[in-house]
Amino acid sequence: MPRWEPGGRERLVVAAVDLFTEQGYDATTVAEIAQRAGVTRSTFFRHFSDKREVLVAGQESLSRLLVEGVAEAPAGATPLEAVAEGLARASGAMGPLNRELGPRLRAAVAASAELQERDALKSVGMAAAVTGALVERGVPDAAAHLAAEMGVLAFKLGYARWSEGDRAEDEPLAPHTAAALQELVAASASLT
Repeated sequence: MPRWEPGGRERLVVAAVDLFTEQGYDATTVAEIAQRAGVTRSTFFRHFSDKREVLVAGQESLSRLLVEGVAEAPAGATPLEAVAEGLARASGAMGPLNRELGPRLRAAVAASAELQERDALKSVGMAAAVTGALVERGVPDAAAHLAAEMGVLAFKLGYARWSEGDRAEDEPLAPHTAAALQELVAASASLT
């Protein structure tokens, strides 16, 4: 097994998702994930602290991209316009592998209470990062929290639609997250 073959992190994610789908999260071991990915256990632990962390591998990058987009939004942008900029930035980083893994990842998470808990923590972390970026722009705390939560929900909804959609169409994620944000804005207006 090649020790320094490139793409080990991505192969580990694909292997883990495949194994979680095939035999369940609880029945899958780190050794099996490493073997399926063609790497050693020590290579696995260089990338991830445990098998649960494989499923949130891109959280830090995703949060960073969301925050960068919010921070770089035009000075006069509303909180939701800034969030839309963050969504566009983060969505642009998602490619075919992300789209392919989406349905299997959701199935693996749905089948495990432990993974559902970790997925919820991922959402909380992303919302906190976006909230902080909005507060730095001068958005009041309550509005920043609400806009951030709407942004995270829009990302999740858009990603689900994109990854479940027709793969024959080579479409980007961004239009899906933008449409989801607009739907949430419209839905929130109907609450009053």
